[in-house]
Amino acid sequence: MSDQRIRQVIIVGGGTAGWMAAATLAKTLGPSVAIRLIESDEIATVGVGEATIPQIKLFNGVLGLDEDEFVRETQGTFKLGIEFVDWGRPGDRYLHAFGAVGHDLGQIPFHHYWLRHRQAGGDTRLWDYSLNDMSAHAGRFGRLATVGETRLPGLAYAFHFDAALYARYLRKYAEQRGVVRTEGKIQQVTLREPDGFVASVTLESGEVIGGDLFIDCSGFRGLLIEGALKTGYEDWSHWLPCDRALAVPSARTEPLLPYTRSTAHSAGWQWRIPLQHRTGNGMVYCSRHLGDDEAAATLLANLDGEALADPRPLKFVTGRRRKFWNRNVVALGLASGFMEPLESTSIHLIQSGLSRLLSLFPDKRCDPVVIDEYNRQAGIEFERIRDFLILHYKATTRTDTPFWRECAAMEIPETLARKIDLFRNAGRLYREDEDLFAEVSWLQVLLGQGINPTTHHPLADGLTDEQLGGFLSDLRQILGRAAGALPAHADFITRHCKAPPL
Repeated sequence: MSDQRIRQVIIVGGGTAGWMAAATLAKTLGPSVAIRLIESDEIATVGVGEATIPQIKLFNGVLGLDEDEFVRETQGTFKLGIEFVDWGRPGDRYLHAFGAVGHDLGQIPFHHYWLRHRQAGGDTRLWDYSLNDMSAHAGRFGRLATVGETRLPGLAYAFHFDAALYARYLRKYAEQRGVVRTEGKIQQVTLREPDGFVASVTLESGEVIGGDLFIDCSGFRGLLIEGALKTGYEDWSHWLPCDRALAVPSARTEPLLPYTRSTAHSAGWQWRIPLQHRTGNGMVYCSRHLGDDEAAATLLANLDGEALADPRPLKFVTGRRRKFWNRNVVALGLASGFMEPLESTSIHLIQSGLSRLLSLFPDKRCDPVVIDEYNRQAGIEFERIRDFLILHYKATTRTDTPFWRECAAMEIPETLARKIDLFRNAGRLYREDEDLFAEVSWLQVLLGQGINPTTHHPLADGLTDEQLGGFLSDLRQILGRAAGALPAHADFITRHCKAPPL
């Protein structure tokens, strides 16, 4: 019987997705599999994704990266959550904070005790019980596994970084482990008969490069997954109507905040991501409601520091490939689909795609049963993230512009409608299969944008009023002391992972 093991993996495209794939496969597949990455310096990468979620620490752990070195090499900072400004209505502000909120008692999530407190006239915010929120708004950060000697979890965090520097950092890592980079543009893709697998790609130089498994990281155009295999695309723009983005760097300003900010505007929103050497900014908007020039003017007028370049435009259609894995091609990054960077999920979807690929790693035959399972899992994950993003638009009471009135009135997926109704009824939240976001994330966005339960779980009435008051007061004090003892975010970076000047 012939050897069916994968021997050659070809990655088409560099950037964040390509070099994440190269680094991961080089680390995990070993020397028996040759990995080659094809990219052209003439083709610009999108590279606007500069914010992450805590799961990236798992990715870094698999690669064995030193965290301080990683932050230094990418001009990185630390991220405790995302602040949303003017989303529910103008003047609103809340943090989708990473990590725990409060402390569960028995089988009842903490927020039911807080709901009972609020429904009885209490005046504390849910975020008064979040260590991440307290630390973020105080501009503090530290690596804190637990709160003192209690069982309360410490800070959960992710990173902000320069996407181009991140790709460069991973390229160095991958090449040290045997990945071969080939400079060049792909001119032709050859399919083999009779199964239609990709057999090889031909460069403009005439070089023909064959492989057993191809990873398509070629961006929106999907050179292999769409250009060669005609996989098809599922358009979600009727739920996520923004279809344009502008990105621009600005000068760093003080203080160095340990969180991302998302500010809603008339027909979209603006991001602010603080790095060591600059601030990343961008505007995501709906072209049916806002012209490109007006969007650029709004973006530039709302920068915290001097613009360091002209805004760079990007057009997109929110949605996903009908298949993420088709024959012997696996699409990652923008080639697999795109959902706007509202909750910093783009880099995570690359990471989860790689993890899923390794779990279901094929032989040369690429068994359809394995492919179907990969596509099933990835499809559910995309849909759960889609619903979470739609929630931000749907759960608004803004009526000041046609865009927001349209968002508030739109029909939403049944999966999301059911989740909202269940929470509004009595604060119930459940995490479904392949749902990236835990209950505490849904909780903060739902409450932060004005969806309030009519009552709380009956079992939360098990405490007396005095016990409940003491429990909540003690939590606030313990978390407040822990946050107050942390160093300033900028001081922590200076001490541990300050990047050299570029």
